[in-house]
Amino acid sequence: MTRLAICNARAVLPDRMEDNVNIVCRNGLIESVSADTIADSTDLLRMDAEGQLVVPGYIDIHVHGGAGADFMDGDVDSIRTAAKAHLRHGTTTLFPTTTTGSAKQILNMIDACRENSAEPDLPWLPGIHLYGPYFAADKVGCHSLDGRRSPESDEYQRYFATEFVRIATCAAELDGAEDFYRAAAKHNCLITCGHSNASWAEMQAAYEAGMRHVDHFWCAMSSVPSLRQRLGVPMQASMAEFVLMTPEMSTEVIADGYHLSPELLEFAYRMLGPDRLCLVTDCNRALDLPAGDYRFGSQQDGSWFYSDGRVGWAPDRSSLASSVVGMDHMVRHMRQSTTASLPEVIRMASLTPARRAGISDRTGSLQVGKQADLLILNSELEIQRVIARGNPVS
Repeated sequence: MTRLAICNARAVLPDRMEDNVNIVCRNGLIESVSADTIADSTDLLRMDAEGQLVVPGYIDIHVHGGAGADFMDGDVDSIRTAAKAHLRHGTTTLFPTTTTGSAKQILNMIDACRENSAEPDLPWLPGIHLYGPYFAADKVGCHSLDGRRSPESDEYQRYFATEFVRIATCAAELDGAEDFYRAAAKHNCLITCGHSNASWAEMQAAYEAGMRHVDHFWCAMSSVPSLRQRLGVPMQASMAEFVLMTPEMSTEVIADGYHLSPELLEFAYRMLGPDRLCLVTDCNRALDLPAGDYRFGSQQDGSWFYSDGRVGWAPDRSSLASSVVGMDHMVRHMRQSTTASLPEVIRMASLTPARRAGISDRTGSLQVGKQADLLILNSELEIQRVIARGNPVS
């Protein structure tokens, strides 16, 4: 088996950067990371990084589609199309994410993702993020309201029985939410609360049932004013306060430049730090496509949104509807907009989501024995080469 040596790299490690590093990959794994000279051999393919940055491949725990396909289209070709699009943007591991929709659509999506889970020319798909359909009716955002519902055991146990659900979301205030969380915990999921108008008390009950993460901070989530409308007085603490006050909780930000201002990104970074904050794309099918109208979710009956080429909008342009850019954009914008160091920003896009999703033993950092998922970046953090499981991606 040919070994791949990436030479003369400026390696970005979880806590520091090192110059003049050589990284050797064999059989899809990282064999060595050092400054040692690599001897020539007949089985060695050299790639000169020319002093550019080498970082671990990005990991996206919240992503819906790209290049015209949505994972909820539920067929093998759509999964491949969307996954390959994100691979070009540096995502070497992703968790295809459901929207609201029927049980049949969700099961079809899971089956199609499983069929593509180990394809060598795609990102690694360790499992799916069961995101919709268990949203609060007043927090569905751009998702189809018709496809949302409260959790019922007969339904969600069918999803968990596939053993391919690795991240599981439910609004904490819904009837049956705590039973859902406990079921997800039995299947070793990262358990999250999202599209929710939950109070502190409801978040506490969810936490006790196993919830440890909140989807896209400040987006489609409760606030003190929204809880004042829902519950009256006295005013209630919201999901944001619960996350900030609970050290075991993590969350994520969409750093596309449109969902959150630089001040909010800086606030999230300073309050939570790089070990509790993940970068996600929440990207839809309009990635790499021109401005126009698209379906969010299944092409058959998903809700409509408009992409202006920079971000998605609700049809009436009154609110945002997901992102239309890849993780490479999120990394660049987070670095430009906050005081987070480059190793910290890269950690938020790799090791931190890997740890939260329970896959950090296999990927997420430039470490011997982990998957050889690597990116070569220039000084502007633009992708020059993608290596997925030891294979250079053309």
